Amino acid sequence: MAAQGKSNRQSLVIIGNGMVGHHCLEQLVELGALTDHDIHVFGAEPQRAYDRVHLSEYFSGRDAQSLALGSPALYQQPGVQLHLGTAVTGIDRSRGEVISALGRTRYDQLILATGSYPFVPPITGARGTSRLVYRTLEDLDAIREAAADARRGVVVGGGLLGLEAANALKSLGLEAHVVEFAPRLMPVQLDGEGAAALRARIEKLGVQVHLSCATQEITFGEQYAWRMSFADGDHLETDLVVFSAGIRPQDELGRQAGLEVAERGGIVVNNQCRTSDPAIFAIGECASWNGQVFGLVAPGYQMARLVAAQVLGRDGDAFTGADMSTKLKLLGVDVGSIGDAHGATPGSRSYRYIDEATDSYRRLVVSADGRQVLGAVLVGDNSYYDTLLQYAQNGIRLPGDPAGLILPQTAGAPALGVEALPATATICSCHNVSKGAVCCQVDAGTTDLGELKSITRAGTGCGGCSALLKQVFEHELSARGVAVDRSLCEHFAHTRQELYAIVRVEGITRFDELLKRHGKGTIGCDICKPAVGSILASCWNEPVMDPALVPLQDTNDTFMANMQKNGTYSVVPRIAGGEITPDKLIVLGEVARKYDLYTKITGGQRIDLFGAQLHQLPDIWAELIAAGFETGHAYGKSLRTVKSCVGSTWCRYGVQDSVGMALHLEHRYKGLRAPHKIKFGVSGCTRECAEAQSKDIGVIATDRGWNLYVAGNGGMRPRHAELFATDLDDQTLVRYIDRFLMFYIRTADRLQRTSTWRESLEGGLDYLKEVIIQDSLGLAAELESQMQRVVDSYQCEWANALSDPEKLKRFRTFVNDARPDPDIHFVRERGQPRPARSNELKLIPAHEETL
Repeated sequence: MAAQGKSNRQSLVIIGNGMVGHHCLEQLVELGALTDHDIHVFGAEPQRAYDRVHLSEYFSGRDAQSLALGSPALYQQPGVQLHLGTAVTGIDRSRGEVISALGRTRYDQLILATGSYPFVPPITGARGTSRLVYRTLEDLDAIREAAADARRGVVVGGGLLGLEAANALKSLGLEAHVVEFAPRLMPVQLDGEGAAALRARIEKLGVQVHLSCATQEITFGEQYAWRMSFADGDHLETDLVVFSAGIRPQDELGRQAGLEVAERGGIVVNNQCRTSDPAIFAIGECASWNGQVFGLVAPGYQMARLVAAQVLGRDGDAFTGADMSTKLKLLGVDVGSIGDAHGATPGSRSYRYIDEATDSYRRLVVSADGRQVLGAVLVGDNSYYDTLLQYAQNGIRLPGDPAGLILPQTAGAPALGVEALPATATICSCHNVSKGAVCCQVDAGTTDLGELKSITRAGTGCGGCSALLKQVFEHELSARGVAVDRSLCEHFAHTRQELYAIVRVEGITRFDELLKRHGKGTIGCDICKPAVGSILASCWNEPVMDPALVPLQDTNDTFMANMQKNGTYSVVPRIAGGEITPDKLIVLGEVARKYDLYTKITGGQRIDLFGAQLHQLPDIWAELIAAGFETGHAYGKSLRTVKSCVGSTWCRYGVQDSVGMALHLEHRYKGLRAPHKIKFGVSGCTRECAEAQSKDIGVIATDRGWNLYVAGNGGMRPRHAELFATDLDDQTLVRYIDRFLMFYIRTADRLQRTSTWRESLEGGLDYLKEVIIQDSLGLAAELESQMQRVVDSYQCEWANALSDPEKLKRFRTFVNDARPDPDIHFVRERGQPRPARSNELKLIPAHEETL
C-alpha cells in the first residue's frame, strides 16, 4: 500500500484488533469519526476481534464466530479498512507512516493497542516442547492438536490464565497438573488462606497442584514424552507443557520507534494515554501508566473511550488508574478479589470466614477506623462480591458489625440494598455505566431490560454485572411507581413457580380448573397454556394427547413430532444411550425407504427421519413400535437424550460402564416434562468423549465411581457444567439427579434452561449443594417421591395414541379427504429427499411430486 498524499480527511491507524482496539473503533464510529477520518485497523491474527475473557469456552463448543465481538458491519463501513493477518513491522515517525506487508500507510494519529504476549521462562529445553502457550485461538488449536495423543499435560504457572489452561487440558481428557513457582496459587489476587481454599477445591476436581516448584530443565522422559526437573531435585513427567507464567506488554513497535518505554515494560503514557510522541496513543496491555500495566478489560476500555474522544478533539476524563477488582470462575470455582485484598494499607484490619468442610474462604479488609471497606477475598461463593464491591468503590459506611458482611447470609447482615447505592456507583465497569445512567434511562421511559442493555451496553461486556444491573433496574422502576410485573401472562398474576406450587398443593389436574380458581378469562393464551401444560405433565404425567390436555400443547406436542419448514414432520424414536441392535437399525432403514424419508444421525446419537406427512405419522409409528421402539420426545420440553461413549466395555481408557449407566438414566427419566429440554451425557473416563460437561446433567466415570456435573448446555449461549459431587456410587448418583431435576422443575421460570436457572439462584452452586446434598430445606424425600411418581407413571405417548381411535383422528391433513397435502413437494439432494423451493417446482417429475 503506497503512502497516501495529504487530503482534508484525517488518516487514523489502529494497530491491534483485540478487545481494546475493537472497543476503540466502536467508540470512534459512534462519536462520528468517519465523517472526516479514514481508519485503518491492523490485526496480526487472522480472525477479527474476539472475546478473550471467555476464551476457555472455545474448548466447550463455542467457535470463533460465536466469540467474535460486535457485528462484521462495523468493519464494512466506508472509511474503515480492516487488515487481518497483517502485522505492522515498523513505525516511521518522521514520515508519519506505519510499515507492513501491504507497504506504507500514512497516519495523522496512531493508536497502539497491541496488547501483550505470553512470557515463557528461560528454562533449558523448553523450546523442544513446542512452547505451547494459552493466549489466542491459534494457541488453543495447537493445544488441542498436541493433546490428541497425550495422556498427561502440565501448565507452568498458577495464575488466572494458568488455571484456565489447566481446565482446558482437563476438558480434553488429559490428566492435568499445575506447576507454580510461588508458594500459592494466584499470588497477585489471593492471600495465603484464599489460595489454600482454591487449591483444595481445584484438587478435588482432579487437577494436581505443585507449588514452590522452580523448573530448571526439560528433557526427554521415560514414561511420558518430557521430564520437568525442579530445583529441589524432584521431577514430573508429561506429554505436553503449556506455559502460562504471566504476560508481558507487546511494546516492541514502540521501542523500535524510539518511544519512551517503562523500566518493567510497556509504552509510557500520560493521563491522556499519549505516548512521548503527541501523535501516538497507547491503550490496553501495551501501555504503562505510572509504572503500571493493566491486564483487565475494563481499564483498557476506559483508555479506549478516552483516546476516541481525544482523537476527535473532545474532552474525556483523564486516566488516573483503574480498579483491578475481579470476579472470576476458574474450573467451576468462584474466585473474587477486591481492592487491597492483601491488607497492605497501614493500620488496616481483617475479618476472615473459613469453612474447611467446603473449602470456602472470605476475607474482608477494612480501614483502621473500621468505617470503610478497603478490600476483600472470596473463594467458593461470589454472591457476596457485588455488595462488597459497592461498599469499597463508593465509600459506603460499614455497619456496626462488619463481619456480618461475609458471614453466611442466613446468619449475617443482609446484602446491601441497591437503594443505598449512590448515583455515581459503577454498575458495569466494562462500559462505565453508573447507577445514575440507569436511572436516566428509566426516567426516559425505558421499561425493558433488553432495551436498557442495548442503549447503555451495560451487561454486554464480561457479563459479571448482569445480576446487579437487573436488581438496580427493577428497583428504579418500582421506585417510580412502575409495577415490575412478574406475572406469567394476563390470565395468571402468578409466576410459573407459584403456579407449580398451586397445582401440587391443590392437586389440580386440568387447565380450566386452574384458570377458574386462580386466573381470569376463559380460554388462556399461547403463553400460559403451554406453561401450565408443562406443569401438569411434570406433576401428573398424563398423556399429552388426552382431550383435556391437547389444547394446551404447542404444534410439536400436539402431533408428537417436530414440524419442519415445509409443513412435514420428523420422527425421532428413542435410542437410549445411543445403543441400538442391528435388527433395529434395519427397521429404521426399511421405514425410511418405505416412506421415502430423509435420514440423519443427530448430535444426540439418534436417527432422525424427516419428511413425514401428518397422515403418515400413525403408520410410521405403528411399524416402529412393533419393532420395539418408543417415542423419543424430541418434540417436547422434556428429556431428549442421554449421550454416551462405549465405556469400559470396549474402550481401553474406560473405567466404568458408561453405556449401562446411560441406559439406566435415560429409561428412568424418559418422558419427564420440564420448563425446557434436558440433555444428559455419560462418559466412561475423563477423556470425555460423550461431552458430558456441556449437558444439563453430565456424568463422568472415575476409578471410584461417578462425578456429577450440572447446569451446562450448548446452543446459542453455551455454558460449561459445574462439578456438583464426586466419586458417587450408582444409587447416590441417581438420588442426587432425582432431587436436582425436580428442584429445577419446581423453581425454574417458564422456558428457562437449567443453566440460566442455576445462574439466577441466590447463593449459587453452594446453595444448590446445600439443598440437594445436605437437604437444608428438608425437601429431599419429597423430591425423590415426586420423581418416582413420574417414573412409575411413564407410558409411550405414541403407543397410547395408536390404541385410541379418537386420538388418531387428529392425524389427517384434511377432515373430509384422505389424500396427502398437494402443496408439499420434494426434490433429491445427495440421494435423499429435501423440501423443494418454489423456483424448483417446475423441475419435479410427476412421480416425485408428493411422498
